[in-house]
Order: sequence, then structure tokens, then C-alpha cells
Amino acid sequence: MLDKNKVKLGIAPIGWTNDDMPDLGAENTFEQCVSEMALAGFTGCEVGNKYPKDTAVLKKALDLRGMQICNAWFSTFLTTKPYEETEKEFIKHITFLEEMGAKVVGVSEQGNSIQGTDLPIFDAKHVMNDKEWDDLCTGLNKLGEVAKDMGIALTFHHHMGTVVQTAAEIDRMMENTDPELFSLLFDTGHLAYCGEDYMAVLKKYAKRIKHVHLKDIRPEVVARVKAEKLSFLQGVRLGAFTVPGDGAIDFRPVFDVLAETGYEGYVLVEAEQDPAIANPFEYAKKARKYIAETANL
Repeated sequence: MLDKNKVKLGIAPIGWTNDDMPDLGAENTFEQCVSEMALAGFTGCEVGNKYPKDTAVLKKALDLRGMQICNAWFSTFLTTKPYEETEKEFIKHITFLEEMGAKVVGVSEQGNSIQGTDLPIFDAKHVMNDKEWDDLCTGLNKLGEVAKDMGIALTFHHHMGTVVQTAAEIDRMMENTDPELFSLLFDTGHLAYCGEDYMAVLKKYAKRIKHVHLKDIRPEVVARVKAEKLSFLQGVRLGAFTVPGDGAIDFRPVFDVLAETGYEGYVLVEAEQDPAIANPFEYAKKARKYIAETANL
């Protein structure tokens, strides 16, 4: 079982309001989102597009509900733009996280990403050449040093439609980055979605994982996305993702490996769905119950 003194439980606001498709959850307010997170039994969250930018205002709203920020997505463009452009925005981003008391930042390389496009997610993914790999890994090490100097751990979010999606791509990235500066954000759903062995990746890199996304999938929807050559966002609208306990993934072995390897930090429920179809409060409570029963958290 996971150590309650070392592992905290969070949830992402993307189930309430979707950053990539703002019409999903347009009716849900920030206050409703964080109130329902707290009511469902979560103590941490990531950052959504409706969150106040003023850290004092945000802190007050979260403190009232016993919540805190644990991470916020950051898009890097290390393969398509000069490094300095990414670093400049990155410093602003982690300054915000530092002020909010977060200990990690999750980055995703968006150079040549198709996750937000209409392209078929299984057929149009970009494959990097050697120069792009060098630019990515060199840049990540540099950003890792910047983050470390500010007391923030850099983690990388492998993601469908991006240049680091598969187990082989994760391997190459991890082999060419400094373990002292760079860690992995492990996401069950994205690896399961593309047909990879998520347990093998977890076991291989457990000691370099500093943030975990608990995302489940509905295989029948993923199969439709593949057969009909649909985009990532079309798959989200159809319900490709769901919360732990509602999809196909058994999270017990995931929790066991994390416990055995002494994981410390947040495990965070992240399941982007259409909130008009999958009520976010209902699904948050469903996830919370499942995690209590399977991870003793």
C-alpha cells in the first residue's frame, strides 16, 4: 500500500473545463471546480484555464478548500524554436509554481505535436530525426537545471500525438537526459492508448518518476479512433479517457510498484471527458472511492 505520509492525492481540472476545447465545460466555473474537487476528497490539483492568474487570489480560494497546486502543464518548443524562447516562458511559469508551493512542473514537447490538430492520431505522428532528438534532450537538461535552481523538479509528460509518445521514445529521452535534472511524469492512459506496456515503463523508470497521472481508457473508443482515423481531440469527445475504476486499466499493480519503489509525491486523477456526458463531480467521487479501495489512500 502507498504511504499516506509520502503520497498525496490530486485531480486535474480538465474534467470540468477543457483547455484544448473550451466549449467542453464552458458552463463550469473555477469555484465550482475546486469546491467539487475538495468535496470529492482531493487535496491537490493542477491548473486550468479558468484559474485566477493572481497567486494571492488563487491561494485564498484553494486554502479555503484545503487544496493546493501540485503541478501545471508547460509546453516546450525545443525542436522548433530557439531554446531561449522556451526558457523565457518557462521561468515565468515556474516562478508562478514556486509562489504556489508546487514542487514539480510537467512539460510536454509541442514542437510538431498533432494532439491539438484534426490529423489522425494513430497515423500522422511526427518521428524525430537525430538533430531534433539532440535539441530536445539538450534543452530538457538546461530547463532541468533552471528548475532545480528554483526548487522545482522537471518532469516530462509523454503524450499521445507528441514526439515522445512510445516506450522507445521515452527510452531514448531518458537515456540522454541527466537523472539529477530530469524526471518522468508517468501517465498510464497515454501509454495504454497507444498500445504500450505501461507496467514495463513504470518498473523501468520508477526511481525517476516524480509525478503520476492516473488516467484510464475505454478500449472500444480507442479502437474506433484508430479504425476511423480520428484525431486525438475527437477521441476525447467520444470518451476515450475516463477515471480510474471506470475503464480497462487495473491500477492495483501500478500502486504496488509505486509503493515498492518508495514513490513520494502526487498521484493525480486526470481524465478529460465531456462534462455534459460525464458529470465531473460524480466521476471524481468514483475515482476517489476506487483509489481508497485499491491504494489505501
